[in-house]
Amino acid sequence: MAHKLLLIEDVENLGRSGDLVSVKPGYARNFLLPQGVAVLADKRALRMRARLQEEREKKAAIDKSESEKIAAQLAGVTLTSIVKVDHEGHMYGSVSITDIVHLLSAEHQIELEKRSVGLKHPIKALGVYTLPVKLKEGVTGSFTLKVISEEASQQAAEADNAEKSE
Repeated sequence: MAHKLLLIEDVENLGRSGDLVSVKPGYARNFLLPQGVAVLADKRALRMRARLQEEREKKAAIDKSESEKIAAQLAGVTLTSIVKVDHEGHMYGSVSITDIVHLLSAEHQIELEKRSVGLKHPIKALGVYTLPVKLKEGVTGSFTLKVISEEASQQAAEADNAEKSE
């Protein structure tokens, strides 16, 4: 028999604050209720529902505006990741989501959660990649990542220096 619960906080893959959900007893008993993210849907909880939904709408408006600002910042971003390669041009290691998030934070002061970057597998080849980003409230964006070798990076720097000296 499923339990009817009122969510107090957003729960991924279940619902948002103020939603009435029906879950299996074990999930309610072992996770939702002890974590304090839901309460049993009784008369008192149902009165609390309207207040929770108002708070959620306010928070959603704030989250959406912040997400749109981040998406606008990401639109012009091109990150460059410099990696070591062997004599045949094969990368040593890979570029992971963690590396990408750290690059964004260090170079552009944009803080993202790792799960928001749409990269299923680490990048294991040189090239230019367009990475999608899924932000809060359905806002999406994307940015460009260039994965280049150390030699290509040094050649580009030398070419820039030669142009400046002319």
